[in-house]
Amino acid sequence: MTGDHTTAVIGKDGLETLIRVLATRGRTVIGPTVRDGAIVLAEISGGDDLPYGWGVELEAGHYRLRPREDGAAFAHSAGPQSWKTYLHPQREREWTADRGADGVLTVTEDAAPPPSYAFLGVRPCDLRAIAVQDRVLTGGPHTDSRYRARRERAFLVAVECTEPGATCFCTSMGTGPAVDGGYDLALTEVVDGSGHRFWARAGSDEGESVLAELPRQPADGATAAVAREQVAAAADRMGRTMPEVDLQMLMRETLDAERWNDVASRCLTCGNCTMACPTCFCTSAEDVTDLTGDHAERWRRWESCFDLEFSHLPGGPVRASGRSRYRQWATHKLGIWYDQFGSSGCVGCGRCIVWCPVGIDITEEAHALNDERGNLPREAGGASQGEAPS
Repeated sequence: MTGDHTTAVIGKDGLETLIRVLATRGRTVIGPTVRDGAIVLAEISGGDDLPYGWGVELEAGHYRLRPREDGAAFAHSAGPQSWKTYLHPQREREWTADRGADGVLTVTEDAAPPPSYAFLGVRPCDLRAIAVQDRVLTGGPHTDSRYRARRERAFLVAVECTEPGATCFCTSMGTGPAVDGGYDLALTEVVDGSGHRFWARAGSDEGESVLAELPRQPADGATAAVAREQVAAAADRMGRTMPEVDLQMLMRETLDAERWNDVASRCLTCGNCTMACPTCFCTSAEDVTDLTGDHAERWRRWESCFDLEFSHLPGGPVRASGRSRYRQWATHKLGIWYDQFGSSGCVGCGRCIVWCPVGIDITEEAHALNDERGNLPREAGGASQGEAPS
């Protein structure tokens, strides 16, 4: 990626052309669309597939579509899926093994060419989540080659947020509502008395090449100003906040807090939060075989730290209680992630709040821990990076 190149204004016809141009370039275009009572990510073939005129009503454990009078396409908050569904699939086969008639075992690695995706409608929080997964899965000595191949072929069309949801807190995490690089094209949707249009900026050479093929007008100051004002206003309308403290230190200093018992009494340890989270990356290997024993496969699938077997050892699970498992997730996401990867593992999208069946709210828990911290003994939570005994 390079810095911003061309800026322009495109209309709904330009968005339609954008989808067609990306498809013509051999890319599978993935974007938001309405299905099964939600705005979900799926392959789209034209502008009519986009959720024009739909918004969402969000709260802890609550998600509903609602119609919008302005006909906006991207005035909705993050849905149940994130882009990791495509870059880091929930389940994929790694290899097969077959025993021939001569008894020789042949192992064949799955080496299908990676898809060439174009992601349309990437929110700023999700753009940051992709950057986080880039660091986790390709930034160290043990690179996930499958992820890297998909990521290198992906074209990202970011859309700035002008309509935050009641569970959004990206401002607290420094991840939105404006985009800050990392995209090929960036759009800001504007619907006002002057019409329905998108302020478009190229962020890479390929993005500039694609933008050049769209019906467009030179970027005018009025549209750019309205776009900036709407994004700035969105920053002041976040539905949630994190406490304005060092979250890494907060996690370290509250390992023995009573609040963990409170949340454990509500948590079902179902793992929904980890499945919906755009940055959670844990996987496990699953080996399967046919009845003859002559054919076997290894599959990689998402795993959750809420699973009792996630930390299983011969002596039993490391984290046997729901308290310890929720604490592991929260302290890793908000604290230890900094030590491992240099940033928070939370981007403030709010998915874990919405898709928790009992409505546990990570921002509420962080505020409660911060409130309790002042009453804890000085030695409490003294462990630096690990966990206190459960």
